[in-house]
This record gives sequence, structure tokens and C-alpha cells, in this order.
Amino acid sequence: MRGEPEGPLAPEEITSDSAFTLPGFFDALAEGQLLAGRCTDCGTRLVPPRPACYDCGSRAVRLEEQPHTGTVASYTAVYQPPSPFADLAPMTVAVVELDSGARLTGRVTATLEDVEIGAGVQLRVRDPAEVGVDPEMHLSYEEEWPLHEFDLRG
Repeated sequence: MRGEPEGPLAPEEITSDSAFTLPGFFDALAEGQLLAGRCTDCGTRLVPPRPACYDCGSRAVRLEEQPHTGTVASYTAVYQPPSPFADLAPMTVAVVELDSGARLTGRVTATLEDVEIGAGVQLRVRDPAEVGVDPEMHLSYEEEWPLHEFDLRG
């Protein structure tokens, strides 16, 4: 996957563009790949990937591409989002269990009333400018990061 070595990784193997870092994760997402780390010792999936498992502490982590579909595990409305998202309030945000079992939090492109636990969703990756996110509010290293959101499936 993207030429990444499998864990355990030495510190020098985790470069700024590695998929085990946020910039690398978002670079892969911009290319249409949703990546997770999977601990080969306990099976935990880590989204975004990390070089060590947060469940068992193992550094035996390998990259796996994840499905773009899943179901809503939990959700809420955010009435006072961070400044870049102020124009999108109120936002529906959900914890989505991907079809692989990994979980990812993201905005749902539906009103709170239209979302329910167990609802099927599809991940969509977009340019933040398309969504109405204020580009002036990004940190400099986030400017090129795509935005992920979930659409309800029929």
C-alpha cells in the first residue's frame, strides 16, 4: 500500500508523508484511499493509521485499505462547530462503523432528524472549498487536506 513498510517501524521510517501520519493519511484520502492500520497482534483497526496500536501497544501494524461504506453507530448535532465550519452549523456528526469494523468520525450530509443509528452511509471525499469551509481558517499544513463526509444511502 503506497510502498509503506509494515510494522514494527523504526522512527526513521515514519516520514512526514508516511500514511502513518495525518498528512500521509490525508494524501491517501485525496487519492481515494481510506487507509487504516491493522494491528497484526490483536486485530484492532486504527483510523487514521498509527505506528503503534492504541489497544495493546504493539508496533506490529500494517496498512489496509478500508471500505467507503458503513453504518451510523452514534450521532449528534454540533451547533457551535470550529470556526472553519461555522457556516455549516448546525452540523450532524456521526461515528460510523465501516463495513470492516473500523470506526471513523465525520460530518453527515443530512439533518439530525434524518439520521438514525444503523443508517447506511457512504464516504465521500471533497475539496473543502466545495463544502463551504472557510479556507482562511485552516492551519498552513491543512490547506491541501480533503474533507471527508458521509452521505446517507437509500
